[in-house]
Amino acid sequence: MNGLIEQWTDWLPSLVDGLGVSVQLAVVSLLIGLPLGLAEALLVASPNRIVRWITLAVVEFGRGTPTLVLLYLIYYGLPSQGLVLPAFGSAVIALSFMTGAYTSEIIRASLQAVPRGLVEAAAALGINRWGTFRFILFPEGIRIAIPALMGFAIQLFQTTSLVFLITLPELLSRAYSIGSTTFQYTSVLALAGVLYLLVTLPSGWLAALLEKRMGRHLA
Repeated sequence: MNGLIEQWTDWLPSLVDGLGVSVQLAVVSLLIGLPLGLAEALLVASPNRIVRWITLAVVEFGRGTPTLVLLYLIYYGLPSQGLVLPAFGSAVIALSFMTGAYTSEIIRASLQAVPRGLVEAAAALGINRWGTFRFILFPEGIRIAIPALMGFAIQLFQTTSLVFLITLPELLSRAYSIGSTTFQYTSVLALAGVLYLLVTLPSGWLAALLEKRMGRHLA
């Protein structure tokens, strides 16, 4: 047991650095992907049929294509077209695209869940469509969407483990590197799992708490 603790103590600084890369990647992808998801949710509801169908095709491509395929397509595919991106940039593009596709459906469903009575009241008060969206639909829809978006953010953080396949030194990549040097794969991967849990468990509890509060709000 003492030997295991000593090993974990030696490995922890490197793994914590990798955890920082994973968190940074997830945060940047969310900061880009969430506005993209909102834009796609609005364009899917566009009265213009061409815009609507093009956006739907983009969303379905992002939802239906495995994240690993997107990573390989950007990191290994674009260089053949003369565009070389660093591993972090490639990962951000792939995860942001995927985030936009998934969150667009969450946001669209949340906007549709806003009570119609609020929209009708705004129309009765003479508020135009932009005002209705800005002051009623968007605030209420985002409030409804928050628990689901937090759940997706947790999944996105877990998905960052895939980027070790494009040589980005995130948490799993650091753990695999240590394992290939020490051959203590079980121990180092167990420690990496603990670090993942230290992020996902509190986030999951917070998401559940927000979902309960949102349920009371809607009631």
